[in-house]
Amino acid sequence: MAEILAPAGGMEQIYAAVRCGADAVYLGAQGFNARRNAANFDEVTLPQAVSYCHARGVKVYVTVNTVILDSELPRLEQEADLIARSGADAVIIQDMAVLELFASRYPTLERYASTQTAVHNVDGALFLRDLGFDSIVLARELTLKEMEQICSAVKIKTEAFVHGAHCMSVSGACYLSAMIGTRSGNRGLCAQPCRLNWNNGKNGYALSLKDMSLVPHIPEMDRIGVTSLKIEGRMKRPEYVAAAVTACRDALAGRPYDVDTLRAVFSRSGFSDGYLLGRRDAAMFGARTKEDVGLAQKVLGELAGLYRAETPLIPLEGHFQMDESGSSLRVCDGKHSIEVAGPVPEKALSRPTDAAIAEKNLKKTGGTPFYFTELSHEIAPGLMLPVSALNNLRRSALDALLEERGRITAHEAEPFAFKPIKPYSAEGEPKLWARFFRAEQLVCVDKFEKILLPLREISAELISRLGNQLVAELPAVLFPEDEKENAARLSGLAKAGLREVYTDNIYGIELGRRLGLTVRGGACLNITNTEALRSAERCGLASATISFEVSMQKIKALGGKLPRGILAYGRAPLMRLRNCPLRAGIGCENCRGRAHLTDRLGVAFPVECAERRYTTLLNSVPLHIAERDTRGLDYQLLWFTSESRERCMEIVSDFLLGKKSNEPRTGGLYYRDLL
Repeated sequence: MAEILAPAGGMEQIYAAVRCGADAVYLGAQGFNARRNAANFDEVTLPQAVSYCHARGVKVYVTVNTVILDSELPRLEQEADLIARSGADAVIIQDMAVLELFASRYPTLERYASTQTAVHNVDGALFLRDLGFDSIVLARELTLKEMEQICSAVKIKTEAFVHGAHCMSVSGACYLSAMIGTRSGNRGLCAQPCRLNWNNGKNGYALSLKDMSLVPHIPEMDRIGVTSLKIEGRMKRPEYVAAAVTACRDALAGRPYDVDTLRAVFSRSGFSDGYLLGRRDAAMFGARTKEDVGLAQKVLGELAGLYRAETPLIPLEGHFQMDESGSSLRVCDGKHSIEVAGPVPEKALSRPTDAAIAEKNLKKTGGTPFYFTELSHEIAPGLMLPVSALNNLRRSALDALLEERGRITAHEAEPFAFKPIKPYSAEGEPKLWARFFRAEQLVCVDKFEKILLPLREISAELISRLGNQLVAELPAVLFPEDEKENAARLSGLAKAGLREVYTDNIYGIELGRRLGLTVRGGACLNITNTEALRSAERCGLASATISFEVSMQKIKALGGKLPRGILAYGRAPLMRLRNCPLRAGIGCENCRGRAHLTDRLGVAFPVECAERRYTTLLNSVPLHIAERDTRGLDYQLLWFTSESRERCMEIVSDFLLGKKSNEPRTGGLYYRDLL
C-alpha cells in the first residue's frame, strides 16, 4: 500500500501528521530548502523530530531541494553532516551538486528527486534512476494514465502530489518571482507573483490555479503503483496537515472522508483534479476569497482536536510474570523487546492480583502511541501487587520501548570532499549562437557557430544546408502521449544527418544519448555551480548554458572543464504551462500563438505556444547585454521568439559591434544578486 507523506514546517505540524496517521513526513533544515520561510529545523530540533517520528514508526525525509552556488558548498557540506547525524531516512534533492555530495559521502541515506527536477515522461524517470536517485516525483501536470505509463516502465519509487497548492508553472521551470523581484523559487523564496491579478483578455487571476485535491482518486493512484501520496504545504498550519492526512488515510482505507472540512481549512475557490483527469480548462483556475478565509476560521478549533493526544499506532505483544521472587513485564513491537522488573509481590490479605486485574491495568496505554494486541501472563496465586506498581511497571516498559525505538542511528560518512575550484576561461571572444522560434526567421547564418531550431521546424533540407551548425531544440516539456512520436521524429532526422540536440529538461539527455547524438544543455537545466557542471560533463553533455538566475560575476568564477555559455539576448522563459491561461480566457482561435497576459500594472507578457502541447510565458522585455564583457565564456545565445527577420538582424549587429541597445531591455539577474 502507498505511504502517506505529509509536510512539516515545524514541530506542531509533525505532531499533527504523525497522530493523524502519516507514514512519513518531509521537512527542511535551516539552509537549502524550497520553503526557506517556514520555521524549519536546526541542529537541535532536527534530531528531536527524527527521534519522535521514528519512535512512532514514521519516516523522515529532509529537503535540500534548492540550487546551490559555489560560495555555499562549504555550508552545504555542514548541512549534509547535520542531516546524516540526525538519522533521517532520505534527502530530497534538486541540484546535482547535492546529489554528488550525499551519494559519495553518505551512501546509506536514500536520495529522492525533488519535484523541481520536472519528471514528465519515461526518459526523465530513467535518467534520474540511472543517476542514482531512489525515488522520483511524478509531475503535477500528468494524467492518471501518464502516471501509470511511467510507473510501469521504470522500476523506481514514485511520489505524486495528491493535495495542496498548484504551481501554475512546471516545477523547476518558473523564473517569474526571480526575474521580477530577485526572489527565486529555485532558491526557496518564491514570492508567488502568479497569485496577483493577471489578465488574459477575459478573466483576472489568470495565473492562479485552484489547489489540487486528488483524494477521491487515491485508491486508483495506489493501484497504478504510486509509492508515496504526497501532501503539499510546508508553510501551512498544523490543522491543515491534520485535515489532509486524515482525509488521505480515510480514502486509502476505502472509508468516506470529510471533503467539507478539507475544503474549509484551505482552498482557493474550491479544488481541482483537472490535470489528473486531463480536463485542462478554465475550471482549474481560482483565487482565495474572503469566504475561503472565513470558512477556515470556523474549523481550526475542531481540527486541533485531531492531534492533541497521542494516537495508538503501534501494536504490541506483552508478557507479565509474577511470583514470590518478583514481577516483570516484557513488551515487544516485533523488532524491539524490552523487559523491566517490578517489585516483589506481597501475600494477598484480601483480593489477590489475578489475570483480570493485571490486564485491566497493564493495557492502559492511553497517552502513548502503543496498544496491546496480546498480553500473556504467568501469575502465581495468592499474591498481590498494588495497582500503582502495575501502572509503574507499564509506564517504565513503554517509556523504555519508546526511547529505544527513537534512538538515533547516524549515517556513517565515507571519505569525500568537493574538488578545489579553478575558474574556467575560454580562449578568445565568445562565439554567437542563435535560437529561432520559426525557420522563416533564419538570418545571418554565417555569423553563428550554432543555430538552434525547435524540432518541429527542422527538415532534411535544413540539415543539408546547415550541417553540423544545426542543433535541434527539444520540447522543453514532453508528456508521455508525445514521447514515442518525438523520439521517432528525432531518430528520423538523425538518419538524415542531424547530429546535435539542445535540451532544457533532463529527459533530453537520456533521449539524445540513446540516439547517439551530441547533447547540449539549456539554461533551464538550472546549472548554477561548478559541481553541477562537472556532473553534466559526466552525463555526456558537450556544453551547458548557465542558469540566467546566476550573476555574471559568479558565472565567470565557475570551474570545471565543460564549455559553457549564457542567454545573452531574448525574452527569458518565465514559466512553462500545460494549462494555457489564454486558451482558458480568449480561446485558441483568438490567440493564434501571438497573444499576451497583462499584469496588475498593465505590463504585457507574451505567451509562446508550442503546438498546443504547452505554452511559455515570456518576459515583458528582452535580455540584451551586447555591450557587456562576457569574455571567458564559450558562447552567447541569442534567443529569438517573435522577432521579425529585420529585428533579428538588428540584434545580431548589436552583438557583433558590442552596441548598447536603445530599445526597452533588461540585464536580468546577471548584474544583481538573488536574495
